[in-house]
Amino acid sequence: MSAQAQVSPIVVSTPELICRRFRLLAKRRIAWLQALAVSESASGTDFFLEERDTPGAESNWFKNQPWSAEWTAEVQEAEGALQNNTSSFLARMQAIFGLSETECDLLQACAVVALEPALRSVCGYLADDARRNHVTEELVASLYGPRNSGISSAESALFRWELIVAHETAPGEPRALSLDTQIRERFLGYHTLPDALVGAARLHEPVEYIGSLPVEETARTIERHLHGQLTKRLRVVIEGARGSGRKTLAGAISARLCLPLLLINADEIDDRCWRRAYVLAQRHAYLESVAVGWYGEAISRRPWPTGLPSFPVQFVLVDTGTSLAPLDGVIEHRVRVPSLSTADRAALWRSHLPVSNEWPEEELCSLAERYRVQPGDIAAVAAGSAETAQEAATRVREISRGRLAGLAQLLRCSFTSSDLVVPSTLQEALEDIVFEANHRASLWDDAEANRLFPQGQGLMALLSGPPGTGKTMAAQVIAGTLGYDLFRVDLAGVVSKWVGETSQNFERILSRAADMHAIILFDECDAIFNKRTSDVQDAQDKFANTDAAYLLQAMESYPGVALLATNQKGNIDPAFIRRLRYVLEFTKPDGSQRFEIWRKVVSGLCGEDRRDALESALRVLADSVETTGAQIKFATLGAVFAAKRDSSSVELRHLVRGLNRELAKEGRALGVRERDRILSHGS
Repeated sequence: MSAQAQVSPIVVSTPELICRRFRLLAKRRIAWLQALAVSESASGTDFFLEERDTPGAESNWFKNQPWSAEWTAEVQEAEGALQNNTSSFLARMQAIFGLSETECDLLQACAVVALEPALRSVCGYLADDARRNHVTEELVASLYGPRNSGISSAESALFRWELIVAHETAPGEPRALSLDTQIRERFLGYHTLPDALVGAARLHEPVEYIGSLPVEETARTIERHLHGQLTKRLRVVIEGARGSGRKTLAGAISARLCLPLLLINADEIDDRCWRRAYVLAQRHAYLESVAVGWYGEAISRRPWPTGLPSFPVQFVLVDTGTSLAPLDGVIEHRVRVPSLSTADRAALWRSHLPVSNEWPEEELCSLAERYRVQPGDIAAVAAGSAETAQEAATRVREISRGRLAGLAQLLRCSFTSSDLVVPSTLQEALEDIVFEANHRASLWDDAEANRLFPQGQGLMALLSGPPGTGKTMAAQVIAGTLGYDLFRVDLAGVVSKWVGETSQNFERILSRAADMHAIILFDECDAIFNKRTSDVQDAQDKFANTDAAYLLQAMESYPGVALLATNQKGNIDPAFIRRLRYVLEFTKPDGSQRFEIWRKVVSGLCGEDRRDALESALRVLADSVETTGAQIKFATLGAVFAAKRDSSSVELRHLVRGLNRELAKEGRALGVRERDRILSHGS
């Protein structure tokens, strides 16, 4: 080494400095206690009883010791190094949580014992009780000075932020204080999660997003709060369907603010641990400079803890329309993830599923137009084994089916338009619905169409008519033709006697169904879309009118496809009917239609040979007895089982028996002469 070379100063870590300071203070304290013990032995008195162990007495004794100057210099060197290192973890905690000198000393003492467990025995020696091998407030006051007495756990930031934890030991004994596990790890340079968040939290990994996201405008809103232009803190609520890109949007905004994003699933946190998890999440955000993003269904029913300042950049990711409990001193700013255009969806398919680039262009365009998928849906399909557009469509439907679990029933859609026997005008109207459902997405991608129809972009049709005339079957035909799932809403689970609960249940259904690839069927819809009463006599009438008004607005804003079936159209509010795109009337079939239905059902259940053999008998049945399509289906089903019981093929007598049973449900049955006349045409 050359003469001019300088020796680099030895860098001492913060843990080493606080341990050195503790040892020096403990060394002085032990020396003082030993001096008192010698004095006690010489005088035969107890210095504790005489209160000779006082800060003043210790200070005076220390000044007269020959090594006091050297000792003082060592302590001051350690304390100066700690104070000068403003970038250390200790300094950051002191600044972030506003720790006083008293609190900082207590924190250091707990850190020493956590970092060097061997020093626990020193604590027991200083307390003159081996069982007290832990930090106490009294111990810290005796070591670091009288200013360290009287810290209140209810008020101190140390306890509110759980930097240290107090444990009860035994009755009459002082509390044992210990350093939080994560804070210990952070002292050692390890960046770990608080124990309450393990398994529930993870850092967001940025992903490329196709489409338009409100990143810049939301980031500017947050920056106004960060820079003090607005006095209250901000809670950014990002609304959207599952898989719509809520996490991606929160991550993009955080990246714009130069912050990582910590995502926390509230559903993974027990209700009993919620407050502590929330506090530790805020603490972690401050210490690690990360934005926090909460998600999960539980987030909407959890109370938001007060008394602690939340980290300035806080996101809550919810389903559209979800409300949150208010938080004092916090402003809620809502952002909705914009819907994807047809072109965006096509681009996402090409990006996530490379095999889609080999599909015929019309198949990819049809998939992107018909299925209003979210980015997460496409990513999930891509993770599977879809090779064709049809397989991709099937996977998309399967992924979304669970969203309406408990709220609606999935119906099989095995019927085709050839199975449905209705007048030609009604058949044409059903085909119009299918066509519009197939091509509506491209229309609403147009800016001018959006301007002219800010609401009412959904496709809603009312299917009205007597029971058994094909309303539900028509809905199944529409869904099957479109390749959509059909969900029948359970009105018993929607309509509630409790004020406001019906509208809340309805909102849950619509918000979840809005971005599903399904048709929603509200059977017996007059139960929820009934007429509002003008003669309000009590609170129940008032709330019923309020619910009805809400339902009208909600349906008008619903962007999906909804079918409503009723047997009592006259009971439905006219204001609601005016908002529908289609109103279809289903009537009981006439003779020729009944004959066609008989032929189709008998052919399907008994075979074409039996249908041909019973042709003339079926004509008589169709002309003689007024029935609905449902009655014909169940009459034929009854005939099949009756024939099996007789060990024979289905004959006219079996059909008559089944028909008579169906008519009896309405309180009417075939007379003896009418039955004999029909049976005379048997084969």
